Amino acid sequence: MPLVVLAYPKISDEDSSWIQSVRDEHDELNGKALGPHFTFVFPIVMEPSLLIPHVRSRVGQASAFDFTLRCATVVKDSFNEYTHVFLVPDEGHSNIVKLHDNLYTGMLEKELRLDIAYIPHVGIANSTDAQSCKKLADRLNATDFAIRGVIDALDVATYEGEHDLVKTIERITLSTK
Repeated sequence: MPLVVLAYPKISDEDSSWIQSVRDEHDELNGKALGPHFTFVFPIVMEPSLLIPHVRSRVGQASAFDFTLRCATVVKDSFNEYTHVFLVPDEGHSNIVKLHDNLYTGMLEKELRLDIAYIPHVGIANSTDAQSCKKLADRLNATDFAIRGVIDALDVATYEGEHDLVKTIERITLSTK
């Protein structure tokens, strides 16, 4: 079964509820089964006994960090007919990218897809109707939202994409500042 590396950020209950309410209305792929998260390593087929030590070694010196989501952006899916609405971070963006890039070194170097841009994000909506995604992003961006949170751990998890089932097998805590 494929594995992924995710971060379930610590955000307020109010912000989490708001994200879920938007997903309830605008998520055609039912991704709402998985709480708000950032993906650091996309599904790969690998034994947990190999991936977990790799992740531990790559995040060993990484510290927990803050982020703030203030913008919604529209992204066409590279693998299907869907378009997505992502909440992307202003603050914390470089921390996420650097950690992602550090994870895709060594044994994962050949797994990195350079043909697809890595956009740190929390998925909030999707549709086969790109215009509806654009209208939602415009509506969200017309507000002054700011979702603040902390990323303080990464989860290595199994991923069953067909049913959107993700089950954590190991949580790796980032050091505190």
